[in-house]
This record gives sequence, structure tokens and C-alpha cells, in this order.
Amino acid sequence: MKYIKGSKIFQILVYMLIDGIAISLTYVIAIFLFSALDISMDYRLLVRALPFVVFFKLIIFYLTGFYKMLVNHVGFEDIIKLAAVSILSNGILMLFITFSGITFMMRSAFIFITPLEIGFLAVPRTANRIITYIKMNMDWNNALGKRTLIVGAGSAGELVVKEIYNKDLNNIPIAFVDDNMRKIGSRLTGIKIVGPISEIEQFINEYKIEEVIIAIADYPTKDLQQLIEKVAANNIKIKKLMSMSDVSEYARPKIIDVKIEDLLNRDEIKLEDSSIKDYIKDQVVLVTGGGGSIGSELCRQIAKLEPKELIIFDIYENTTYDIQQELLRKFSKSKKKLKLTVLIGSVYNKSRLEHVFQTYHPDLVFHAAAYKHVPLMEDSAVEAVRTNVIGTHNAASLSAQYKVKKFVLVSSDKAVRSTNIMGATKRYAELIVQEQQSHSEFTKFSAVRFGNVLGSNGSVIPLFKKQIEDGGPVTVTHKDITRYFMTIPEAVGLIMQCGVYAKGGEVFILDMGEPVRIMDLAEKMISLAGLRPYVDIKIEITGLRPGEKLYEELLVNSSNEEQLRTPNDKIFIEKQRNVNEKDLEYSQVLDTLESYSNDEVKTFVGEIITTYKRNGD
Repeated sequence: MKYIKGSKIFQILVYMLIDGIAISLTYVIAIFLFSALDISMDYRLLVRALPFVVFFKLIIFYLTGFYKMLVNHVGFEDIIKLAAVSILSNGILMLFITFSGITFMMRSAFIFITPLEIGFLAVPRTANRIITYIKMNMDWNNALGKRTLIVGAGSAGELVVKEIYNKDLNNIPIAFVDDNMRKIGSRLTGIKIVGPISEIEQFINEYKIEEVIIAIADYPTKDLQQLIEKVAANNIKIKKLMSMSDVSEYARPKIIDVKIEDLLNRDEIKLEDSSIKDYIKDQVVLVTGGGGSIGSELCRQIAKLEPKELIIFDIYENTTYDIQQELLRKFSKSKKKLKLTVLIGSVYNKSRLEHVFQTYHPDLVFHAAAYKHVPLMEDSAVEAVRTNVIGTHNAASLSAQYKVKKFVLVSSDKAVRSTNIMGATKRYAELIVQEQQSHSEFTKFSAVRFGNVLGSNGSVIPLFKKQIEDGGPVTVTHKDITRYFMTIPEAVGLIMQCGVYAKGGEVFILDMGEPVRIMDLAEKMISLAGLRPYVDIKIEITGLRPGEKLYEELLVNSSNEEQLRTPNDKIFIEKQRNVNEKDLEYSQVLDTLESYSNDEVKTFVGEIITTYKRNGD
């Protein structure tokens, strides 16, 4: 049989060999000790019996599950089990000596042998922790890892220390801080709890801290923001223990970087999970653009809600394949059923899209397929119209034709008084939804409009992160430019919640709180990386890009627009005007689009979307 390094059977054999040596060494030391004390024993008999003793013990260890222990995650409970098994095996040997008459070892000798054996067995399994502990107490530990302060001396804090030890991370835990006054002065896993969180800046300086790890479950957003800002002000890198709510049911928590999402000046919206599940369960759901950042998250959340079938439709095969494989892996592990269909095609190819409707008869359609990148669309306006306008009309009209229950358009805050063609085409798409609703007898059409999505394709966050990793500079288009932000899961939750509320013809919008200044965002991201803005990483102003606005329009409580409330106090409905088919001039789009130049198509769209004002107009 060929043994491969790293395989389970190889690891078992290696540790059996190590344990065999450790047991033998225990008896060899016993022989020398008894010989030095001039204790009379039949040492030859002991030497002859030793291979049988080692073999017997290894069998006992194996049968008691000794080798199922995860060596990289050995804890106190595992050491107790190790000691118990060692005591058990030696107890059996003592009984054997008593009743067999074969006295290869004095029974009293096991009082010495057992603790020595436990120690020899434990050392290889705790070597990483022993080495890390030695590093922590060396004067030269700066060269061996980052001096780390852990925020929270509870079970999560203990888990952080275990992660550092078990994963051999480049961290040296120096101290804990915790607001529980009864804990201060005590030790957790041998590490001192030095004081309250409010004095963290003092401890950072006193202990020459290089990294801070936050280990508090469900830390209030406001307190978290204040803590991060204090730490970042000292140019200290910040990490946190990923909470169980952040990971899948099959992943274990781990230490991750603090994300800029943690500094959003707004609480995430609360959703009616039960009503969303009732809305999705046992329905055939089609997601167009299902491979994109929004579309793929839609697929993740829909898949968990027990749809009858989930259909992913996208033109781009790579990301579509990725979400397909992710869902298949997840449901294979959970042994839950998911009927998943993945199709490649474009929404502006009506015959291809109609084949999907004819074949699968979706009950619900989430239309996320769109071009969303503002500067790129300025130079490819025809393609923006082709996908965002014609593609939306195809998906919406087929939904009405094939009696889809609800159709939800994923829109954008850039649709409001747009200065770019991308936003104008999204507003055009909203009007198409309005027009379809005006003569739909069955399908309920709606649109969901929200701001920038953190971490989505084309978002400023991944761009800044790459620029910081490359050593800068970080590029900001204008020192005063602001944007509204939300997380991808939050955006998708909003989309599905609005689908529940939809009764036909609504454009749903979100109270997104205060806008974020992009310059502040850049500075915070640099600080979160443990670097100094303008010193370690430069920030350059590059000027507004084509079609880019200095700030996005407020979507809620605007004096120019009337909003209606929904059962969720963070979700509103923008009151819409009646839209007729002739207002859209859709037939002209189909007839003349291919003949339009880039500027001509913008002019045409501007005649339909009167709120669209091109930069310079």
C-alpha cells in the first residue's frame, strides 16, 4: 500500500511510531532509575516484554479513538482523555501482572511510569502551543510574530487564542482587554486580562501592540465603530473573530480582517424572514444575471428557502459556473435537495429567453441582468440600451405572457435624475415595468432601487483594497464625492422583501441613512490595513469620470417626490406616474438601435427619460 504524506492513515501511523518511542522511552528511564536506586528487578524479562507492552498499548489507544484526535486542535479535554487512556492501559497491565504471575515490572513502578508516559505522549501533540508560549515570554518575540491584543476575554477570546496556536498564525497574544471588572487581573489561557476596552489606546502603547483582534460576539455597531476608529487612529491592523452568523453552517469560525462594512453608519434593515420563505418556498424561481454579484447572492438566499426549482440564467459562463458549483457543494454536504438549472444566454436574445419560459414556466422572476458600470457604459451606450432596456422589456413581456406571478427588477439609485447613460437606461427599465403593469391582468411587476453595494463587481471597495495591497496610491475622483452604501446580503434581502410587498407597479426604495464621503472611506480602509494615510499610502484626486455625479440624489424624504410607507419602516414606495406604451417609443428602439452612434443613442434616451441630463448639457 502506498501511503501519501498528509493522509489520515499516514498520520495515524506516524503518531503510532512516535507513541511507541515515547512508551519505550518511559520504560528505559524506569530501568535506569531503578538500577540507580539499586532496586532488584528482572530487567531482561522487562526488555523482552517491552515490545508486547508497546503493541498492547497502541492497540488500546487505537480502539479508544486516541488517533481520531485532531492534532492541530488538541485542547484540555483531549489531554484529559489521553491521561485516562494511559491510566486505563497501565491498570490492565497491573491486573495482568497480578493474575498471570509474569512479573516483568513491579506494580508500584506504574505510579512513576504513568505520569511520565502521559507527559511523553502529550508533548508531540501540544508542541505548537508550547513553542508559541515560549515565544510569548521571550524578549525577542517581536521577531517571531505580531504582538497582539485581544478584545474580549470570554469564550470567543479563548477561541481566538486557540486559532492562533492551532493555525500557527503570525501572532503573539500579549494581553486581553475586557469590560468585566471581575475578570481584570485574572488570566485566560495563561494570558493576562489587563483592563477595560475604553483604555485600549493606553494598552496599545504600553505593550507595543502591533495587531488587535476583536473577539466579542454581536458587538453593537456603534461601539464597534468607536473601537475600530480608536485602534485605526494608532495605525494598528485590526482583525476580528468571524461570528457564527457570518459563516455557513458547515464552516468553523476563523480570524478575518475587519471589513469596511463594519463601519457603515446605519443599522442593517430587519426583514420578515417567515414571509420571505413563504414567498419563495415551492416556487419555480428564475434569476437573470444570476452569476453577478447581486444575482449570485440572490441565488444563495433563494436556494436556502426551499424553492421548487432555481433557474440561473446569465451570459457570462465563468461566474455562473462558480455559483453553480458552490450551491452543489453546499447542498451535497447538507444532504438537502435543490433542483438547480443553470442556463447560458442573453436577456436581449428574446428567442433564447422565451425558450426558458416555455420550458420551465417560472413562478417568480428576479431580473438582475444589466450593465452597471457608469464610465464604461458612457462609451458603449448602445450596449447599455440593448441589455438594460431591450433585455428588461424581453424579460418583463415574457413574464406577462407566461403568467409569472411576480417580476422584480433590480434597479439603482443612479436612475434618479441621472447624469449618465447607465442610470438613464435603468430608469427606462423602471418605466417598462410600470407600462407592463398597466395592462397586466396576472403578473405583479415591481422594481427595487438602492445605492452602491459594498464588494460588488465594479465597487470602489475592491478597487481601494487592491490599490492598498499594491502600495498605493489610492485614487479618489473628487475630495467631496459621496455615496450611499449597503452590503450585498442586505441588498438581496431588500429585493426579496420587496417582492413579498409587491402588489403591482411599485418602485421600492430604502432609507439608507447618511451618505458616505469617499475620501473618508479611503482613509479608513488604509488605517484598517495598519497603514498611515498620506504617509504609507498616498491618496490622489483624479477628477470626476464621464457621467459621474458628485453625489447621488436622496431617495427618501425628498421634497420633490412623494413616498408611501410599507410595513417595514426602512422601505418606502416611490409614487409613480402612469406610463403608456407610446411614452416608451419601444418600437423605435428595436428598429433603429443598430444604426445609432454612441451620442445619438444618448440623445434618443434623453428624449424618453426627461430627467436624464448629460454632463455638459
